[in-house]
Amino acid sequence: MKKVLLPLIFLIAFQAVKPAFAQDMQEKYRPQFHFSPRSNWMNDPNGMVFHNGTYHLFFQYYPDDKVWGPMHWGHATSKDLVSWKEQPIALYPDSLGYIFSGSAVVDAANTSGFGQDGKALLVAIFTHHNPVLEKQKTGKHEYQSLAYSLDDGKTWTKYSGNPVLPNPGITDFRDPKVSWYEPQKKWVMTLATKDRITFYSSPNLKDWTRESEFGANEGAHGGVWECPDLFPIMHNGKQVWVLIVNINPGGPNKGSAGQYFLGEFDGKTFKANSAETKWLDFGADNYAAVTFANTGNRRILMGWMSNWQYANQVPTHPWRSANTVARELGLKTAGKEMYLTSVPVKELDLLGSGGFSEKSLQVKGETNLTAKAKNSTGLFRLDFDANATADFSIVLSNKAGNELTIGYDKAANQYYTDRSKSGKVDFEKGFGVKHTAPRISKDKNISVTLVADAASIELFADGGLTAMTEIFFPDEPMSELRVKSVSGTTLSNLKYSKLKSAL
Repeated sequence: MKKVLLPLIFLIAFQAVKPAFAQDMQEKYRPQFHFSPRSNWMNDPNGMVFHNGTYHLFFQYYPDDKVWGPMHWGHATSKDLVSWKEQPIALYPDSLGYIFSGSAVVDAANTSGFGQDGKALLVAIFTHHNPVLEKQKTGKHEYQSLAYSLDDGKTWTKYSGNPVLPNPGITDFRDPKVSWYEPQKKWVMTLATKDRITFYSSPNLKDWTRESEFGANEGAHGGVWECPDLFPIMHNGKQVWVLIVNINPGGPNKGSAGQYFLGEFDGKTFKANSAETKWLDFGADNYAAVTFANTGNRRILMGWMSNWQYANQVPTHPWRSANTVARELGLKTAGKEMYLTSVPVKELDLLGSGGFSEKSLQVKGETNLTAKAKNSTGLFRLDFDANATADFSIVLSNKAGNELTIGYDKAANQYYTDRSKSGKVDFEKGFGVKHTAPRISKDKNISVTLVADAASIELFADGGLTAMTEIFFPDEPMSELRVKSVSGTTLSNLKYSKLKSAL
């Protein structure tokens, strides 16, 4: 959660709540199957949790302007991770400060004591950011607090004993991600503490004990560490722990990004099994990415689809920012290293609405697929395989002359995106550039999944070993699709699926 200095503007909890609405499909750049707020500013996803058949997405929200302001927790819900309904604001700033990032858990055993009638309840754990204390420069202006809901997230009560974790004097002390550690019957808090992660534990979510820290000498340190996550994934019968740490700035293509570590966690200490810096996404626009709680054997991640380099300037109206599609995480070995993989959740298939397929498509020079696609909206999913012996590129374009290129460079063994001609790029000097990502896979064959919305593309290559997320702002929908290869290549098992709006 990025920190921005603003005058103290504490908003009260009985502010008028705007009703949920149906987003206008005609709003320029409005995502059609990525969540975006009906209006005004959004950044980090917060408190993502699955409970009683509903996915809850909370998010950093400022309801009074399209630029960052005193943070609230906005709220949206979904039954399928694809179609989202915006709900009334969940948490408002108060006398302790703005409501910064955090997490939510299902307290099934009522360890907190907030529950009633034996029903499982939701508990939110978040950072209070106090701008008055910040001006005093004590380093104690961020601390962790609780709120709970007894009605499945509809209404929230803040704990009278807040804050539950005071600040020992660390300037950046925020973004608690809490989970239940079953072997020791305790809650574990993974907290971003300036340039490292500090772990705390608690039996009841109220009383916290410091356990250990990680990261002073590991990973990328080009900026402040933020929005962490800690969870296990089973791989070949073995439990591997994943620690996600978002960083701003310092990403592989400048600005904000997410890195991760794989290793072991014993309830107290995390130990990484590799010294290699690994990235969740090599594109410019996937930040503060964390996972949903309480999803069983599935580990589902979503991120904020923007970058602090230009988030306050992107040309959208009346809203600003969207989230990535929900992604299912896994693990895969390439060479001697193990990596985290991410692919679109299977629920995205619900939006399929016709298309075409080619068992083997020969490409020499340029092949125009626009007539076969028959897609005026530019919303689609494209899957294909190729051999890693030749360059190729996919070009999205329109009659206004905008082009967005996604491709593979054989000589560099890199994937890339180029949005220099993608439409409106002049709002930030570094926006309209080419970004690159290493091809991590050692296989001879390449697999590609490309998901395109009105103003974003998400590339998942080689089973999700390499991901790139990019936003763009075309003058009109990218309704044309071409594939290029100068030396010539064959795309096999090609499937193009038109996607309908989820609004």
